[in-house]
Amino acid sequence: MRGVERGESFTITRDGTPIGRLIPIRRRTFVPRAEVVAAFATAPVLDPATFRADLESAEASTRSLRGPRRTSRRPCTDRVG
Repeated sequence: MRGVERGESFTITRDGTPIGRLIPIRRRTFVPRAEVVAAFATAPVLDPATFRADLESAEASTRSLRGPRRTSRRPCTDRVG
């Protein structure tokens, strides 16, 4: 566990066969507000209508790859209780 605390990762094995990984949890890194604002200051300005049209165009062009879109859902009737 001390190794994981130091950032090390381990492969867990059973009879020499890997069955899992033990990895450290990623800690959130605080980024000062001024740094975030500066990073986005040079980002392009998006026109919402153009962005929406681009998304819809991309969705339409990949629809045939995914098959028909499911438009309605059957309500769940398997209620317990």
